[in-house]
Amino acid sequence: MLTTKNWLKDVLLCGVVLSGIAAIAAFLLATDRVESPTTFHSNADSLATIKGSTLALDNALNSSIDAVDLRKSARASQNQIFRRLSLSLTGSLPSVEELREVAKINHDDQIHWYVSHLLEDRRSSDYLAERFSRIFVGVEEGPFLVYRRRRFRTWLSGQLLKNVPYDQICRTILTSKGIWTDKPEVNFYTYNIIPDNDSDNKPDPIRLAGRTSRAFLGMRIDCLQCHDDFLGTMNLGSADDPVEGTQRHFHALASFFSQVENSVTGIYDNMESDTYEYKLLDETEESVIEAQVPFNESFDKANEPNLRVRLANWVTNHQNRPFARSIVNRVWAIMFGRGFFQPVDDIPLDGPFPPALETLVDDFVNHRYDLHRLIRVIAFSEAFQRDSAADFEILSNHQSNFTVFPMVRLRPEQVAGSIIQSTSITTIDSTSHIISRLVKFGQENDFVDRFGDLGEDEFNEKSETITQRLLLMNGEMVKDRLTNGLNSVPRIAGLSPNLETTIDTIYLATLSRHPTHEESAFFVSQLEGLDGDARNERVSDLYWTLINSVEFVWNH
Repeated sequence: MLTTKNWLKDVLLCGVVLSGIAAIAAFLLATDRVESPTTFHSNADSLATIKGSTLALDNALNSSIDAVDLRKSARASQNQIFRRLSLSLTGSLPSVEELREVAKINHDDQIHWYVSHLLEDRRSSDYLAERFSRIFVGVEEGPFLVYRRRRFRTWLSGQLLKNVPYDQICRTILTSKGIWTDKPEVNFYTYNIIPDNDSDNKPDPIRLAGRTSRAFLGMRIDCLQCHDDFLGTMNLGSADDPVEGTQRHFHALASFFSQVENSVTGIYDNMESDTYEYKLLDETEESVIEAQVPFNESFDKANEPNLRVRLANWVTNHQNRPFARSIVNRVWAIMFGRGFFQPVDDIPLDGPFPPALETLVDDFVNHRYDLHRLIRVIAFSEAFQRDSAADFEILSNHQSNFTVFPMVRLRPEQVAGSIIQSTSITTIDSTSHIISRLVKFGQENDFVDRFGDLGEDEFNEKSETITQRLLLMNGEMVKDRLTNGLNSVPRIAGLSPNLETTIDTIYLATLSRHPTHEESAFFVSQLEGLDGDARNERVSDLYWTLINSVEFVWNH
């Protein structure tokens, strides 16, 4: 028989457990209002200058379009633009909560409000940091003992959230010192340590030169590693004064990393290190190759003794346009799904360059490499806000000239993030409950592993595979998100005041738009007369249908 003391103890324990469950459920099911962004000021002087730069961008784009006599599509709907912004900056669809909050803002200010909201959200800096990390340190895990990719990505996310100027970020990466756990930026160097290659655990200068040319200059100079450019595809001069790319150009760039060494205290510069030696193709033995920049030698301060500092100063020199051109082209590609140049890290030094790209580069340099400003200028542009559909036949040159918004298949993490977000009415972000974030992290990683990741070649267009389609149709994550009682599917079915609201909410959650009259009427007819589990199952079927639609898995 239970004593009174034990009975009270059990009651209190049950109460604590039930309270904990109730607290978790309340947090998970909460519908708190989205906070207004602090950088949103509809009449700010900075907004006027941004829109002035956008007008210059529009004029440059339209001038190029008129020159080839192409028609332009009409403006997309507001929600369609919000969807593009969310996919490009956070890697997932906007939540129903966000769409309803932005709808309260004055129509003319909505794009500005939503961009400000996203740029202040840790989701955006985390997502962009992952996209940028791929150009700095690739996607592989690297040497475990001396490399921490996650710490590099987290550090970069913090820099992007604070909107540290891009040239400052790159100088920090190129000149970083210390241990990889204490100074995360040095993982740019430790990633390029090749274990057991008789290099005394030093970062490989050849790998560093190749990574530097692609990441910071948007050029594939590493094609010169083994031989001169015999095909005339690499001009390191100008259109008027061409300079044939040679093997020496590449290894002179690699020579800038000859002082970099690694020890128990981390990455440092050994100013008395051996010189860089390499056996070129036309030579019989190794020879010393002095550090020399591959082009724009007038920007190089050759009297700087620290070679990495010298290289960083040259790379980020405000007159060294390949540096700015590289990141502008990449940010454009992230937001549109394709860049002015494809591949994005293979931009010719001698052009020709699209006037719109050069207009953005000028603005980016003149405003101190401000990435947030660059994103705003692009987001306000006519090209970004154009529809993907048109009342004329859309050909490949319409998309390449951005007279319509390009149709691009969602990336694996965008598909996963969108499925997870679409099954939650509230926004899943850094302020969400830890359980929600852990579930999202696990499900997204598992889905991407199964779906396949393009790695560093993330802008290569590839067709969908049968495995990917089957994963969307029958995968465990999709099934779990549609049947889990804490997600939005059963809540929408049970708590909506009427069937029209049910259908409208599902469309907002999955396709970021309201259903047409015909769509709403059809699906209402499918739900009429159903309740309980029967209605939940039918709502789940509708969710599954929309998630597997072309409209869901393509950016448009």
